[in-house]
Amino acid sequence: MATGKDLPDIGGFIRDLRRNAKISLRQLAEQAGVSNPYLSQIERGLRKPSAEVLQQLASALRVSTPAMYLRAGLLDDKEGHGVLAAIAVDPDLTMAQKQSLSQIYETFRRENVRLAEATTAAANAAHEPPAAAG
Repeated sequence: MATGKDLPDIGGFIRDLRRNAKISLRQLAEQAGVSNPYLSQIERGLRKPSAEVLQQLASALRVSTPAMYLRAGLLDDKEGHGVLAAIAVDPDLTMAQKQSLSQIYETFRRENVRLAEATTAAANAAHEPPAAAG
């Protein structure tokens, strides 16, 4: 697990996403279902949001929850979450593009897992002895 020194400030990350989305603090607080003062404290680094609040903020900001968790230090950088975090913070992409790219990436990963499982199952079936007649 990364330490706080290894990760950007989650409050600053949320503030940057909010500003890039061109929405006010009040609008984001309303969309995420948190109070305006609480969100302000998160953005200023005075409060550490729970996983549930991070999920609500990710949804309101249209970024993937794993990307938000990764930036908050709740996930290790494995299973492609680094890619999702990179997409989420890319200043050259619009929010709609970030959401689409994240969904495509996650779809490719799920398909690759499904194909790997099917290949393993087929290989295992090919090596099973025939059932005894009886």
